[in-house]
Amino acid sequence: MTSTAAEVLRLLTVRGQTLAVAESLTGGLVAAELAAVPGASKAFRGSVTAYATDLKRDVLGVDAALLKRRGAVDPQVAAEMAAGVRKVLGADWGISTTGVAGPDPQDGQPVGTVFVAVDGPSAAAQAGSPGGKVAALRLNGSRTEIRMESVRSVLALLLERLVGEHPGNERAQDTEQNGGF
Repeated sequence: MTSTAAEVLRLLTVRGQTLAVAESLTGGLVAAELAAVPGASKAFRGSVTAYATDLKRDVLGVDAALLKRRGAVDPQVAAEMAAGVRKVLGADWGISTTGVAGPDPQDGQPVGTVFVAVDGPSAAAQAGSPGGKVAALRLNGSRTEIRMESVRSVLALLLERLVGEHPGNERAQDTEQNGGF
């Protein structure tokens, strides 16, 4: 997974952009994966682990009525978490995870229900909806496996968005910034 995190951070650094992370079920694992990459501080601003629903509302700005109506395990909640952390931490990109790792269902959702989201400078225009892109996952496995797959999935979703924005020219930009080497 670190290779995906490293590639995400490389692309962000080349572009002079930053990333913030909002996590629920992953409890800081996404931030740890990013921070494990040498030089991460060039692009990674920080994270909010909003495990409790009231923190999603009070810190990340997720709509209280939405949380009351649908619970924390919801695609729109994931989208608002990504947008909220982007705003709160002053980053170009925000990513988020919310879901049910188990052992019990939550908010009427079965174990393995996960939503990951990306919010970025041009994500809204690409996705055709406010906040960017959300992916719905139905994962199997242990609690640990569900959490780790959620980390992999949110980083892969962000990488897809970054590569989709400027396909093919990141390497050229990287070469220019590194003195042609």
